[in-house]
Amino acid sequence: MRTGLHIVVMLGGPSAEREVSLNSGAGVATALRSLGHAVTEVDPQDGTFTLPPKTDVVFLALHGTYGEDGTVQQQLEKLGVPYTGCDAEASWIAFDKVLTKQRCIETGVPTAKFLVVDSDKTPWPMGWQPPLVVKPVRQGSSVGLQFVERVAEWSDALREASRHGSELLVEEKIVGRETTVGILDGVALPVVEVRPKSGSYDYRNKYTAGNTEYFCPAEFDEATTARIQAAALGAFCAVGGRDYSRVDVMVRANGEPVVLEVNTLPGMTPTSLLPKAAAAAGISYEQLCQRMIELALKRK
Repeated sequence: MRTGLHIVVMLGGPSAEREVSLNSGAGVATALRSLGHAVTEVDPQDGTFTLPPKTDVVFLALHGTYGEDGTVQQQLEKLGVPYTGCDAEASWIAFDKVLTKQRCIETGVPTAKFLVVDSDKTPWPMGWQPPLVVKPVRQGSSVGLQFVERVAEWSDALREASRHGSELLVEEKIVGRETTVGILDGVALPVVEVRPKSGSYDYRNKYTAGNTEYFCPAEFDEATTARIQAAALGAFCAVGGRDYSRVDVMVRANGEPVVLEVNTLPGMTPTSLLPKAAAAAGISYEQLCQRMIELALKRK
């Protein structure tokens, strides 16, 4: 294990998920310092940054636009500095929910039926039945997510989701158990099941302490667990992922997995889901941060 590195932890940023990113970055910085590294925290709040001299590697603890859509990755590649996580192209694809679904379909990864609308005045789609899910094509972390249980809710859902992006993904709402699978260095970690105490796993339930219960490893039989992990790994490969990600997967009552999306820079607070999954695999939070750094440095 390499120690004594000069690591920049990039956190905050200009996206709607700035506050979550600040928490992720603070956790990572503390962990890396405890391992003997020199850490500088850099916040590209306006989409620009300057790296200190002799930066060995950048740990990306950004979320949402700019951080996860390939923008900062392109900037770092121009500087020739290694950074954690997926490259610019995979980040761009994974951040675009439609591109991700198209890649999944092309490679045989199960995903929900969908269509794309570009106006909040779009009429109810012919031949579709509720419940549906509406979300911006390019936002992270459940930002703008709307559930449509009745046709009468359609217009309001489009209007609300459109506040976060003009292009909207509409897909069938998968009824079943909600899970997420961490991927680390090409291996699927133990499955985490997500159970909101009320309602759906929206932005409020995701980030309000006590609103959601998590079970890891999730209680599925061996064959179902393997199917969920295979679907997650398939989606990760379909978008061209590298190093690590977290893939959200719904599981129907018959055990069939359905991939929702790939998160290329998942939350890294000590209580986030990727660290939970790693802990279930015997990898501590500090070890996880170090592994992410080592994977980036292999490219140097």
